[in-house]
Amino acid sequence: MNKDFSRIITLLRKERGLSQKQAAADLCISQALLSHYEKGIRECGLEFIIKLSNYYDVSCDYLLGKTPNKDGTKLTIDDIPDSTLYKDNTFKGSVLPTLNKKLIFNSINIIFDLLNKSNNKNLTESISTYIMICIYNAFRFIYSANPKNPQGLFSISSNAYKAYSNASLCLTELDIKNNISNTTRYKENKSNDIKKLSLSPSKISENYPLHASSLYNLIQASEKSINSKIK
Repeated sequence: MNKDFSRIITLLRKERGLSQKQAAADLCISQALLSHYEKGIRECGLEFIIKLSNYYDVSCDYLLGKTPNKDGTKLTIDDIPDSTLYKDNTFKGSVLPTLNKKLIFNSINIIFDLLNKSNNKNLTESISTYIMICIYNAFRFIYSANPKNPQGLFSISSNAYKAYSNASLCLTELDIKNNISNTTRYKENKSNDIKKLSLSPSKISENYPLHASSLYNLIQASEKSINSKIK
């Protein structure tokens, strides 16, 4: 059985606030058998997967970890909402978090536009991965702060994810450096136009009049934070 199956069915049960005993009774199986399914000790048949799909009102693909969307849909570009949808959201009691959010969104827009101009697919993928892992870590800190939140959302255990994510960030940084130096292990990468990008504060301001100030303020705030942590 798919290794995600046991994690997902446990997550679904806990999301519903159901005990193993109650879920097993509803599914017409013993609690011991459901426990084995949730622990990955035993595998169930297709018929039971369909039964679970109906019981939790999710797709079989979701149960098997083929998609993170419960309805079984696969994400396309058109499905992703515009981040400006949340532009009016403000944090009560402080303008700083709202400001930081805008700095991050606007700076990322510049980064991805520059990556697009670099015409380097591998570099774009590496930097995308780097940013996503950082966001993953931030979200996981918040989500896991309450031990009652079902940890089945994550396939990597709470004991291992910090080490794994840190290692992944280091390896991704190496990929980024290799792509920029054009010594990447991906042999199909023949072009590296990132070095041809002529950048300066004045050019960035000219090319990105709406977002340049956000980038400069993000750089200043980041270096201030870095220096404060070091001293």
